[in-house]
This record gives sequence, structure tokens and C-alpha cells, in this order.
Amino acid sequence: MDLFPRFAPAWVTPVRARRAIPRAAWVRHAWLVALLAVVLALLQACGGGGGASQPEEPAYVEPVGPGELRTQEFLGRIGTAEITEALRTAGRQAPAVTPRYAVQTWRLRYLSSDANGQPLVVSGLLSVPDKPAGARSPVLGYQHGTLFRDAEAPSNHATADEAAVVMASLGYIVMAPDYAGYGASKGAAHPYLLAAPTAAVVIDGLVAARTWRARQKVRDNGQLFLAGYSEGGYATVAAHRGLQQAGAGSPAAAQAGALVMAVAGAGPYHVGVTMDALLERVRDENALLGLVISPGVLKNLGESVRRLVREALLREALPDDADVAFDTTFLDRYLDDDAAAIERLCNVHDWAPAVPVALYHGRDDRTVPYPASTVTLSAMRARGATAVGLTDCTVSPAGHLECVVPYWDFMLARIGAQARDL
Repeated sequence: MDLFPRFAPAWVTPVRARRAIPRAAWVRHAWLVALLAVVLALLQACGGGGGASQPEEPAYVEPVGPGELRTQEFLGRIGTAEITEALRTAGRQAPAVTPRYAVQTWRLRYLSSDANGQPLVVSGLLSVPDKPAGARSPVLGYQHGTLFRDAEAPSNHATADEAAVVMASLGYIVMAPDYAGYGASKGAAHPYLLAAPTAAVVIDGLVAARTWRARQKVRDNGQLFLAGYSEGGYATVAAHRGLQQAGAGSPAAAQAGALVMAVAGAGPYHVGVTMDALLERVRDENALLGLVISPGVLKNLGESVRRLVREALLREALPDDADVAFDTTFLDRYLDDDAAAIERLCNVHDWAPAVPVALYHGRDDRTVPYPASTVTLSAMRARGATAVGLTDCTVSPAGHLECVVPYWDFMLARIGAQARDL
């Protein structure tokens, strides 16, 4: 096999033709060939030859510290027929897509941080479309919504109906972090609605996935997308902000990839606004508490009433059968009326994204109120962001759960319009 067909010189004389050339002519011919080879070598060494030389891509250097890939575990291969059947079984609860590729699934364990910024080994699910060797794919960071049982975390649920697997079957390399408190880090408190550790676990997962690709020689095409609904929407915006604050030249941003777009659905980006809405639900459902509490006076309540409010809010947020521990700093700061702490530790709405952000929300959402998105849209535009928009969910009622599938259809359409190499 000719390994370099483009560079086979037309002036190389076939062996049979050489025999017919007189000796003097043959010597001159060989001397010219040798001279030309030397000239070409010199031109390549000096970067000449009519254009700049193309240096090889520098070798990938695996990070030590945040994003460090500790272990990689192959979970299995899921065929297109299995994914198609899972979508058919889900019916209207699944997005309207047609799988194109079988999917390989891997559990990655990588280094990130907990709510206190201390190192923590976490895990996530990497789903890879089974394409021909050398084929490129865009990367999609998928952030799941709030889960209350560890068995539902992506790397514990690498099945045909897992969202990350379905999206990988469309041609994306999908990294889905379990989050701190799930999977490899079960037992640690999940830093619920705390911006810094939420962003870290997403970004560090993208870096670990980059290391995996380098080890396995799986190629991406340089495109990165972020998506998620509910808590996943919050995590998407938090990670987007974290990447932008780190700067394009930072190691984490360079290793994670070049972000093209984020599509976030029904996220509690402004935690204070979200908690006000939950408090309204508590007041509506508990007449006694409704008589004595209102936003803005929580810190003045007696300890027993504050405890009742806290328990009522937790019941609204967490079911009784949850087997994952939740850090409730966001709730304690809210009950303290500490708006400054919520802004510093929790809120992710007030900044100017440099790449497009597509927000999606239903007006009838009582779990994460619609104003959480409208406040975010206004704040981002006031900061000068021009590529931020908010699309309303149009089903009726446009509630939190009712808008999940419409969000997936919206998100896949928006990202699919920009993605290459699917």
C-alpha cells in the first residue's frame, strides 16, 4: 500500500524505463533526483515551499488535580434496536428522535471538589457513539435534573432509556456527571444549588472526558454544547459561567472544549426567587404557617416556627424516600434572610454570557417558577448579553414535568442546528 499517495513524485522514472536510458543520462538523472530531494528537505525544515509548515498537534497532557481522570470502566455497548425500543416504550414521555448509532458507555471516576472546596472523587457517565475509527463528534455536556435516589444517577443507570445514551445515539459524545453525593461520592452531601461545586463537577467531568478521548484516540470536532433541565438547567448555567470566568486560555477551559451554545430549561438560576415561590406553596398548603410567615420576616420568627418552616420547605423539595444526602446551605441562608449570601453562593443569573444561551420555561411551573428565567433574561441583557433568549413551553398546562419532553425537542433542535459531524 502506498502510504503517501499525494506525495508520489511524477518525476520518478519507472524501473523498466531506466534501463533504456544511457549511462551518462542516468547518472545525471540520479544526481538531479538526489539534489531535488535535498532541496525539498531544506524547504520543509525552513518552512518554505510556498506556505507555512503545519506543526503536529501538541501531545495532550493529562491534568493533575481538578479534572484528573482516576479510573475508566467500560459498562457495555447498547445497540440502536435497544434504544429504539426504549423510546417506543416511553411513548410520549420520550423525545421524537431516531437513533443512528450504537453507544458505548463508560463510568469515569475523576477528581473534583465538595461543597467546602475540598478534593472529592466523583463519577459520571460517558456515552460514545459507535462511529468508524477516526470519525469526529461534537461533545455535549448533559446535566441531569434533581435525583433523590443514587440508583438513578447516570453512571448507575447506563441503560437504553438513559438520556445521555439516547443523545449519544444521535452522534454526540455525551458526558453526564453524577454530581457530588452520587455514584462514587455517595455519602458526601450533594451541594444542592451551590454554584461553585456545581460548576466544578461539570467542568472537571468535561476535562476527564477529554483525557479519556486522548487515551482511547477518540476524536471530537472541537464543538462543546451544554444542556440540562431543572437542576440540570441550573448546573448548565453555573458551568457556563465557570468556563467563561476561567477564560479561554485557562487549562480547564482549553481541555473542556470551545463552548458553542448552552440550552437550559426551567432552572432555579435565581435561588431567592425560587424559594419565594416554594414558600408561597407552603403558605397555601398550611394555613397555620400562612398566618405567621411571609418573605422578608423569616429571620424574626421564633426558633420553633422557623423549624416548622424549614421542615415544610424540605418536604416540598425532598421526598421521604431519598437516599442521597443534601447540603441545605441554600435553605438555611434563605431562612436567615441572607440575600447577600444567596447571591454569593447560589445565584447564577446575573452575568453576561459571551456565547448564545437559550432559556426554556413553562409559565405554569410551580416547582421552579417562571420568574426565575425572566429575571435571568433581564439581568443578562442588562449586562450587555445580546445572544440570550427565553422560549416559552407551549403545552397546557405548562408545568414543570409537562415541559420536560418539549424541552428535549427544543434543545435537540437548537443544538442540532449548530452541531457538525453528527
